[in-house]
Amino acid sequence: MNKLFISHPIYQARILFTFILMMLVACEKDSSQVPPPEQPAPQVTVATPLINDVTDWDEFTGRLYAVESVEIRPRVSGYLQSIYFEEGSLVKAGDLLYVIDPRPYQAILDQAKAELTRAKAALELAENDLTRAEKLYKSRAISEEELDSRGSQKRVAIAALESTKAAIKAAGLNVEFTHIKSPINGRISRTRITKGNLVTGGDFDSSLLTTIVSLDPIYVYFTADEQSVLHYTRMDMAGTRKSSRMTPNPVLLRLADEEEYLHKGKMDFVDNQIDLATGTMRGRAIVENPEYLLIPGMFADVKLLGEGPYEALLIPDSAISVDQTIRFVYVLDENDTVERRQIKPGNTQDGLRVIRSGLNKEDRIIINGIQRVRAGMKVSPEAGSITIPVDQKG
Repeated sequence: MNKLFISHPIYQARILFTFILMMLVACEKDSSQVPPPEQPAPQVTVATPLINDVTDWDEFTGRLYAVESVEIRPRVSGYLQSIYFEEGSLVKAGDLLYVIDPRPYQAILDQAKAELTRAKAALELAENDLTRAEKLYKSRAISEEELDSRGSQKRVAIAALESTKAAIKAAGLNVEFTHIKSPINGRISRTRITKGNLVTGGDFDSSLLTTIVSLDPIYVYFTADEQSVLHYTRMDMAGTRKSSRMTPNPVLLRLADEEEYLHKGKMDFVDNQIDLATGTMRGRAIVENPEYLLIPGMFADVKLLGEGPYEALLIPDSAISVDQTIRFVYVLDENDTVERRQIKPGNTQDGLRVIRSGLNKEDRIIINGIQRVRAGMKVSPEAGSITIPVDQKG
């Protein structure tokens, strides 16, 4: 009965499975006693920071405005007779733009000139009467009262003459105002009123005819946050950078389709308070625009002189790692062990990042292979160098 049971195929299979399992366990115990092969230290490239004199430029977004902007409005009322400019063209100060029908005002001027002749004649008669009255008074032919009357008549005639002269000046000005000229150099807009229409002049509710904006030079306005304002103020107090209120600090501009900051200007105004709604302070620079490329209303990237020149340490951005809000680099100690070093980066200069704090001139920074390392690991360093990228060299 036992022999038959042992020779049963199922029982034989169980014995074979148990034997194989025991062999595998034995092999595993033997292999666990053999130490794993030692991993080679990863290859990395290290270099010391590049030392260079740098100048910081702070970046803002600005909008262009005309230095001079004029609304052309008539000083006298009348029918618009002629238009002498091409819409959208460049005009110069003194160019004739519009003519309002001058005939009504010319008629008033002619009337005032005729009145001048009458006033002169009246004065001449009053003077003669006074002269005769003075002679007659000496001979006691007329009373003192009569003499005073003749003197009063002369004074009235003088006043009438002066009034007539003033009326001629006013009428002459009105005739002159019918010829509307450009007060500035610049580019003119479209005409709002065409010829043949009645326009209203005067100080209030006068008709808007067109507008002119100057182009060269041009203003760029931008805003700086409160932290930047404090930074500039403290630098001015420390004597490392003068305030833009008193000094025309340089400014660079770049338009939307430009890669380089090609336009140069200088600061000429800083506002007197922080805007309560935005928490920013407004500044203004003036920029030369001889080719009229800069147009009022455009946006522009603005660079304002920040700090410098000063000696700084520079490294490539590729060597900087980020852990949430912390920026750090990997540095090697004298035993080629990796150390994580927190840094404070600054602006870019010639394609490299300025390091404000956290590094020394002698520190060996991993600039290639940072993906293969971690703090506390030994590495096999290869000497490299940090240079300014070719496309950044002037």
